[in-house]
Amino acid sequence: MAEIVAFLGMGGTIAGTAQSADDNVGYTAAQLGVQNLLQSVPGLTRILGARQALAEQVCQIDSKDLMHADWAALLGRLKHNLARPDVRAVVITHGTDTLEETAYFLSRALAPELLAHKPVVLTCAMRPASSLNPDGPGNLADAATLAVWPGVRGVLVVCGGKIHGAAQVQKVHPYRVDAFDSGEAGPLGLVEEGRVRLLADFPRADHGQAAVDVEALQAKGWPRVEILLSHAGAGGGLLRALLREPEGEAPLRGIVVAGTGNGTIHREMDAGLLLAQARGVRVVRVSRCAYGQVVGDAPEAVAFSKYALSAVKARIALMLDIASEA
Repeated sequence: MAEIVAFLGMGGTIAGTAQSADDNVGYTAAQLGVQNLLQSVPGLTRILGARQALAEQVCQIDSKDLMHADWAALLGRLKHNLARPDVRAVVITHGTDTLEETAYFLSRALAPELLAHKPVVLTCAMRPASSLNPDGPGNLADAATLAVWPGVRGVLVVCGGKIHGAAQVQKVHPYRVDAFDSGEAGPLGLVEEGRVRLLADFPRADHGQAAVDVEALQAKGWPRVEILLSHAGAGGGLLRALLREPEGEAPLRGIVVAGTGNGTIHREMDAGLLLAQARGVRVVRVSRCAYGQVVGDAPEAVAFSKYALSAVKARIALMLDIASEA
C-alpha cells in the first residue's frame, strides 16, 4: 500500500490572483484550487518519492474572513485523514492573516495520539499565484519536504524557509515574504535545498490534553470570547457595550485583555473588567508586547488569570477552556 500525503486547501493568498503580474497587493484571495497549486510546485514528485498526493478542497476563503465553522470543517477532514493508516502526513494551504490562529486551534483540538507520529504542516504565501515572483510554490515544496521528513510530528508552520511550532508562531509583517516569527523561542528549523535542518525538537504530543468535540461545539455554539486592548486613555465604554449583549449576539463568556507592558491594565478599563468578572465573564490578561509573556502578578491585576500566549491564541485557549467546563 503506497503512503499518501494529503493536501487540504483552505484558500488564501497562495491561491489568489490579480489582473496584473506586477500587482502583489490588489489581488483577490482564494481563486485557485489546491490541485492547481500542486501542479505549480517544482519537483513535487521527486519530493514525495513513492508516496501519492491526495488533494482536497476544504473551503475557499480569504483567511481574514475565516469562521469557526471553517475550523470545524477542517478539523473533521484532518481527523479523517490522520486516522487513515496509509496517510503519512497532511499539508494545509492557508491564508497568512489567521494562519497562526488555525495552527494553534488545531494543536489544541486534535487528539494527541493523532499527532504523536504524523505531522500537520500549514503553509501559505505573501504573494498571489499570479505574481511575477510567487512564493507559494516554494513554500508548498518546503511543506511537502517537511511532511515526509523522518521523525516529524505535531502541528507546524512553514513559510520563507523557516519551520515554526503552532504555539509560538506569529505573523509579524504585512508585506515581506518572510512574514512569520517565533519570538524568543526562534524557529524549530529550516528547509534548505530540499533538506530539513533542525534547530530544536519537534513538539511532543500532550497526552494529558483532551481532544475537542467540535461537533458538540457547533451544536451548542462556540463560547463568545472578545479581545480588548489596554492603552493610554482607555476607558470602559467598549466594555460596557460588550456587556449589553446586543440582540442576536451570543452572551459574552470571556474577555482577553492585551495589557500594556507586563500585562498591566488602565485603571478605567480595570474597573469595567472587575464588573464583567463579577457577572460571570471569564477575564484573562496577556501582554500586548511582541516578545515575552506576563511575569508575576502586578498588584492591580491579581484579580485576573493570565495565559502565556498572544492575545489571539489566548482567545482560542479561553474559548476551549470555557467549552470544556460547560
